[in-house]
Amino acid sequence: MHLHFFENATATILLLFIIIVFLQSGIDKVRDWGGNLSWLKAHFSKSPFKNSVPLLLGIIAVMELAAGLLSVVGLVHLLLHDIGGFAFYGALLACISLLMLLLGQRVAKDYEGAKTIVIYLVPTAFLLFLLQ
Repeated sequence: MHLHFFENATATILLLFIIIVFLQSGIDKVRDWGGNLSWLKAHFSKSPFKNSVPLLLGIIAVMELAAGLLSVVGLVHLLLHDIGGFAFYGALLACISLLMLLLGQRVAKDYEGAKTIVIYLVPTAFLLFLLQ
């Protein structure tokens, strides 16, 4: 069996990036739900999202976990079969998740936090471009 690593080296590295970032973040949100919820309620206390924090946290957690898991499956398919379908959908969910996080940071007027999100969005969007 031939691994398609060298043909897909950039996509492989970027998928590993997404897997690390999104699985860690999603798992952290689930494992420390209370701590995350408490911090986010304070963070969004003066924003239009103040009454929706638990729902939005749940949506983000599901999106991050789905992006990470699809990226794991996508990485395996890319390496074994040179097929990028699952990887594309993992990258797409990752981009959507990051845009949702960016919106949240902007609404909360946390402009430094919003800049940090962009650092993650650039390589993730580049991966989406590579996999189209």
